[in-house]
Amino acid sequence: RDRHRRIRAMALARQVLCLSAFLWLPLARAEPIRYSVAEEAESGSVVGELADDAGLTPAQLSARRARLVSEDGRQHFRLERASGRLVVAARLDREELCAQSDTCMLPFELLLSNPLQFFRVEVTLDDINDHSPVFPEERVTFDILETSMPGSLFPLEVAQDFDIGSNTVQEYTIAPENEYFKLSYGSRITGRKYLELVLEKPLDREEQADMEFRLIAVDGGSPARSGTTQVKIVILDVNDNAPIFTQEEYTGHVLENMPEGSVVLTVQATDQDAGINGDISYQISQAVGQSDSAFVIDPITGEIKITKPLDYEAAQMHEFSVRATDGGGLSAICKVLVEVVDVNDNAPELVVSSFSSPLPENTVPGTVVALFTVRDRDSGANGKISCALEDQLFFSLRPAYKNYYELVTVSALDREETPQYVLRVTAADAGSPPLTSTHTFSVDISDVNDNAPVFNQTSYTMYVRENNVGTVFVGAVSAADADVGLNAKVSYSLAAEQGPERARCSCISVNSENGHVFVLRPLDYEHLRQSEVTVSASDAGSPPLRANVTVRLVVLDENDNAPLVLYPAQESSPAWSELVPVSAEAGYLISKVVAVDADSGQNSWLSYHLLRATDPGLFSVGLQSGEVRLRRPVTERDSVKQKLLVLVRDNGQPPLSATAALSALLLKDFSDVRLPHASPATEDQDASLTTYLILALVFVSLLFLVSTAVLLARKVCRRKELKAGHVLYAADTLQSGLAHAAAAGTLPRPYCYEISLTTGSGNSEFRFLKPILPSLSPQHCAVGQGPDEEQDFPAVPVSAEDMAPDSAGTLSAGQFNTL
Repeated sequence: RDRHRRIRAMALARQVLCLSAFLWLPLARAEPIRYSVAEEAESGSVVGELADDAGLTPAQLSARRARLVSEDGRQHFRLERASGRLVVAARLDREELCAQSDTCMLPFELLLSNPLQFFRVEVTLDDINDHSPVFPEERVTFDILETSMPGSLFPLEVAQDFDIGSNTVQEYTIAPENEYFKLSYGSRITGRKYLELVLEKPLDREEQADMEFRLIAVDGGSPARSGTTQVKIVILDVNDNAPIFTQEEYTGHVLENMPEGSVVLTVQATDQDAGINGDISYQISQAVGQSDSAFVIDPITGEIKITKPLDYEAAQMHEFSVRATDGGGLSAICKVLVEVVDVNDNAPELVVSSFSSPLPENTVPGTVVALFTVRDRDSGANGKISCALEDQLFFSLRPAYKNYYELVTVSALDREETPQYVLRVTAADAGSPPLTSTHTFSVDISDVNDNAPVFNQTSYTMYVRENNVGTVFVGAVSAADADVGLNAKVSYSLAAEQGPERARCSCISVNSENGHVFVLRPLDYEHLRQSEVTVSASDAGSPPLRANVTVRLVVLDENDNAPLVLYPAQESSPAWSELVPVSAEAGYLISKVVAVDADSGQNSWLSYHLLRATDPGLFSVGLQSGEVRLRRPVTERDSVKQKLLVLVRDNGQPPLSATAALSALLLKDFSDVRLPHASPATEDQDASLTTYLILALVFVSLLFLVSTAVLLARKVCRRKELKAGHVLYAADTLQSGLAHAAAAGTLPRPYCYEISLTTGSGNSEFRFLKPILPSLSPQHCAVGQGPDEEQDFPAVPVSAEDMAPDSAGTLSAGQFNTL
């Protein structure tokens, strides 16, 4: 009975909480959805069409993850998402859930997500007659004095029926019928029910010392149920005063944390009889099956003590009866109510309904991460809960409704900065001292491809020696990506250059996996000194992100080119000779060897050495300048024709070299000869043109010699006799010979032969052959001077041996040089 009273009190408290929830529920509809179902309904019994009554379709229930949430966490009903029906989850016992409350209502919420929405649902549990009346005691014994007067009342404990309404006890009967006693039952003004035996006529112990009969309690159910107790009447003598309690009902209060043995209250009864008939003893009357009472009474003093710790959350009120019996067998009954006072001995509880982890790092602020509820089994201020989140810049708590809270994001997340957030939610009640509980949420942040690869250098410079082997490794580029997984997997490639001026070099390749850079073919420093390509690093995200870097390939020179002699030209034929006057002093500049090297650096540093000469002591070569000078004055013993071989060597390792051959003619009385300087245009004439000019000059020279011989024969009388086989040619003789040749018709018109014998000549000693203008006479032509100036050329003695033609009938190059 006490247990059912506690359950009834809990049900009343839940009803009050439910009413508060409906008043303060902003997200739920104003009126709850109500159903009723009979207790003891089988599992799966249909309660109602919840989806239709809530204005939802079964598809919406599944899509929005509909679920039922109750305050105590117990699921009495189940939602069929496919049909939208509310069915019984397990057998329901109204007496277990609501004790003897007049109404038994099971409230819960229909919770929907995306968006969050609540529907309040109330199911009333209808009572059925499934309990029989039960008397507190299976056997009751009354010791009644034979002197008892008719009309004497003997109180009985009423039968308890856990059902309500018409299903509870409606009447009491005695079986078999007894002539001495009848029953009287009803309710007093205080509302307390009573049941009494009424003595109908005087007792005679000598006629009948005792009697027994059954007391039957019948409820109003259909079919009716009944309960019985055995009543025994023992007839005594002389004791005509029963004990009387000072109070009909005793009420006590006890803290739930009171230790065992603590006195709750003391009951007291008096008896006017004396002696043994006035001695009173106390005992607690317990209902059937309640042998583990939390209370014990001292039979002498009437002190009621607790035998085990009390729990306010299990039962807020304890109700029992105390019987006082005197020595003559007379007794009295009082009611004892013990109210348990709540103590803050329960910490708040946090129950998570949903939790999302991991979260993408691009989650927008305001996203719900977790939904949870907090509850405290204490009451009053001890059950009032507040929640707080430890210092966080990225998450916050947001009340949903009632005791529900949402954990939401408040700012953008960055996995690269914080891959995991450990969130501690602390729930505290308002007790004194307050109790707290902490729940930890570990929120992992999943990666999003929001970081492009980053090279470890802003640009790369790599070096390779020319004449390298094919596919040579020259360096590596490296890029890192702050993302993870595929978003951080970097591949490398050559980026296409924009515009024709930035065409990609086909000689460079990059490994897509590790960024190694290779040169695919041999390179020539003289053709390609450096090249630039753009390497792109791309991750494997979707869409992929990329970054570019410039790679500069520098080709290093090797000594693979020998010096090239530009002057004197080595391929010219015949080789020219430099004219050196025999009067030249030491240091006289004869010629200069000019050479270049296609390499660079020290590989192109050239030095000049005299390798071989007709008279090595006569000449010197400048080590750095290549100038060929006289080391000493010319003597009579020196050969007229001097040949020199100059070695040109670079500074490479190993060094490469080339040679330049020169010829020099030592001439007497030649120090005042002014030789014309070659123009830059003439020095660049093609070698083939020089060959043709030489041939033409040979032909014209033959004609000239024939003409000269004729003139000599005619004027032999006027000439001096030749000395020592030498012939002297003068300017007037040459002019008259030319005029005679022109008059004889061997030449179409007069020609002036201009002979260049400078050391700067690059192709031939003969520069050009110009026709003389018709207005000029032969006297205006001079050998060895330009067209704009006139100068007499002194006579040069030439030996007959030098003038003699060779076997082919032509003059040698040395003879032309002499001319």
